[in-house]
Amino acid sequence: MTGTAERIGAQPPGDRRASRAHTALGRFGEDAAARWLAERGYVIADRNWRGEAGELDIVAHHAGWWVGVEVKTRSGLAFGDPFESIDRRKLTRLHRLTAAWVRAHAADRRGTPWRVDAVAVLVPRTGGIRFDLLQDVRP
Repeated sequence: MTGTAERIGAQPPGDRRASRAHTALGRFGEDAAARWLAERGYVIADRNWRGEAGELDIVAHHAGWWVGVEVKTRSGLAFGDPFESIDRRKLTRLHRLTAAWVRAHAADRRGTPWRVDAVAVLVPRTGGIRFDLLQDVRP
């Protein structure tokens, strides 16, 4: 055996950099979406809330509704529109998570309606940023 060792499941250095860049882009998109939503009257109540079924990117109060918000960020459309990555299974999970957040945190759990919104953030390498919002998205 030579002096080099291989770790099972280890990522090559280039893959780790790509993964970190992907994570940083997602974090940037969530931060930008939270600011953009706040400018539109959403009151941000929670970020990256973890429940048994996963994580809600943003929880906000808007126009009398509690809103679980899924944020999808892309640097281009080569892999499709950001909304295309939100399938029926993910929407079902987001609805469960939002209901769980409301049960755990909302003072008037019975009388407060809730919904799931989705924000697509497009950050092209050429500059600028575009937001698209879908409200009350259902499976």
